[in-house]
Amino acid sequence: MAITPSTMLPLGTVAPEFALPDTVSGKVITRSSFDGTPLLVLFICNHCPFVKHLRGHFGPFFRDAMKRGLAVVAISANDVAEYPEDAPALMTREAAAAGWPFPYLYDESQAVARAYRAACTPDFFLFGKDHRLAYRGRYDATRPARAGQAGSAPTGSDLGSAIADVLAGRPVAIEQKPSMGCNIKWKPGNEPA
Repeated sequence: MAITPSTMLPLGTVAPEFALPDTVSGKVITRSSFDGTPLLVLFICNHCPFVKHLRGHFGPFFRDAMKRGLAVVAISANDVAEYPEDAPALMTREAAAAGWPFPYLYDESQAVARAYRAACTPDFFLFGKDHRLAYRGRYDATRPARAGQAGSAPTGSDLGSAIADVLAGRPVAIEQKPSMGCNIKWKPGNEPA
């Protein structure tokens, strides 16, 4: 499997607006509906082994962060014509099966993924209350198992430290290392330059 790093969007970037359908509730969710609240935007999909590695950890990890005041949304922007396992109906099923407490949005046009400069799944963008980017990077140092190698259990240590700083109103103190995963599956002509 090819591994793609995140683009490391410049810190301080204002969170781009979005208005996307939540595959779970059917409602349209907007970025501005979270104004005044720290916000984590994560780009994921159903089929990526890197996301599958974190799948079971996401529910309890993000449920705790949301109880502490963080808003969380996940977005899938993959080309479902080429990757039908990432289609909205299957996103709904995945969110329910995994017990995710956050909206799972579908970016059919891929415009939101391009605006965030998302490159891989998973890709994490953490914004403070002012919706300026405070952290972009990896969940933790763990990776999925590969043929002949054992994987390690996810901890969320990097992102968890960043979330704690953002919720306390402090600058993020940890070194920000790129997330790694499968590339976003761009529709022909949508690939970033």
